[in-house]
Amino acid sequence: MTRTTKQWLSVIVYLLIVLSPVIVLLVAPGPEHRQVWREISVALAFVGLSLMGLQFVPTARLPVLANLFPLDAIYRFHHWSSVAALVLVLSHPIILIGFNPFILRLLNLATAPGRARAGVIALLAAVLLAVLSIYRKEIKLKYEIWRASHIAFTLVAAGFALYHIVGVGHYMGMPAERALWTVMAAMWVVLTLWVRVLKPLQLLKRPYEVKEVRGERADSWSLVLEPVGHAGLTFKAGQAAWLNLGGSPFGIGEHPFSFSSSAEHPERLEFTVRELGDFTSAIGDTPVGTKAYVDGPYGTFGLHCRDGDGCVFVAGGVGSAPIMSILRTMADRGDERPLILVYGSRTWDDVIYREELQPLEQKLNLHVVHVLEEPPSGWSGEVGYITADVLGRHLPDDRRSLAYLICGPLLMIRLVEKALRSLGVPRSRIDSEKYEMA
Repeated sequence: MTRTTKQWLSVIVYLLIVLSPVIVLLVAPGPEHRQVWREISVALAFVGLSLMGLQFVPTARLPVLANLFPLDAIYRFHHWSSVAALVLVLSHPIILIGFNPFILRLLNLATAPGRARAGVIALLAAVLLAVLSIYRKEIKLKYEIWRASHIAFTLVAAGFALYHIVGVGHYMGMPAERALWTVMAAMWVVLTLWVRVLKPLQLLKRPYEVKEVRGERADSWSLVLEPVGHAGLTFKAGQAAWLNLGGSPFGIGEHPFSFSSSAEHPERLEFTVRELGDFTSAIGDTPVGTKAYVDGPYGTFGLHCRDGDGCVFVAGGVGSAPIMSILRTMADRGDERPLILVYGSRTWDDVIYREELQPLEQKLNLHVVHVLEEPPSGWSGEVGYITADVLGRHLPDDRRSLAYLICGPLLMIRLVEKALRSLGVPRSRIDSEKYEMA
């Protein structure tokens, strides 16, 4: 079975689960003498709750899905499907109140019956969940605090919503509905146990130790990890993992980073991290000997290059980390394919792997093109941004047959993708890794 077929099957199964409450409502006998608008509001709420519950799936990092979808695509889907779930759930009370304003009294937590209070609490938790996720950076909420609140509000929203359904009782009296929501609740519990208990237990048996903290250019650091008591982690160049430094695998202090080391050396992992946020700002102070846990590998970035005749890499800033992993892996394997790296940086001193790229050009069939926003005096290379003109000057005539891998800031990726399309590169040949997943 091809990867594309597996992707489509996963999507179809996902949609069937999301729509299963409506399917059951349509085919199974329900309460009699219910107005159409009530049934519509209930159907929308059920689909919203089902969609909300399934948000456990993309964030659980299930092995069966780990290498099917790009990481950034999974988290974009998680974001927008969460918004869709909230809109669907909100439509339930809005429709009810619109047709029967008397229902407004049920929003009063002091006087409403328990089943109504549970619904209101679930709704408030869902709203807070969405608001804090969307505006986390604007309100400068620390990642760990946001993550803890995210988990707490998710459990509150799901738990009280189920209590609301059971308390109202109009549909839970039907065997099909009761069976459906029992299965749904069991699935949520299993996924929660997988993420919070079973996976951490696995990681606990596979610890790592920080062996080196190497300073790089542009306020970046490369952490070198070696396994303790096991053979290490097998990954594919371009993939990523969640890294937990100095904490417990049962905690919430893990962060996603791309591997920057060669996939040929699973016994020595490297992650290059730039000082950009509250956690990464102190990454250079990590003591050698710090215990670490690595949850991975995940992602599909780099698959296009493994299938292509030749590869073009476009990197911006620390987005060069997964691309360096691919280049180092190719060098270790003696790969002879033609390679081009277009590397955008603010200044010459901001080129993170500057010293290593020149030897790689000699070892590989690699041509490196630096594009600087603020070039030094006497600079004769490309200046400004990575545009269609810049790419056109360095891409070969057979550019349509090459594989293109882009990683860096979102704005750069959008501009480069547009530039490549204007040069006739098929969308199917372009693979992008957005560096702002969480």
